[in-house]
Amino acid sequence: MSYCPECEAAIDEEFEDLGEIVSCPECGVELEVISIDPVEFDLAPIDDEDEDDFNIEDSEEDDLDENEESYDEEYDKEDDY
Repeated sequence: MSYCPECEAAIDEEFEDLGEIVSCPECGVELEVISIDPVEFDLAPIDDEDEDDFNIEDSEEDDLDENEESYDEEYDKEDDY
């Protein structure tokens, strides 16, 4: 019997290939088989494609746009006096 390194859930399955990627039945994290006898897991490496899905520059631009709109609204309020 093996255990998830993330949540310590028991994983009672047989695996044949080193490097095989499986999901923990409890927490759902992706695990890589790093040993067959005994079966041991490590957290699966992160795909570079997954990292590209989130672009920090896009997030910063969104924040700037929101701040600019907020500033414009406040500036307009001052003109009303």
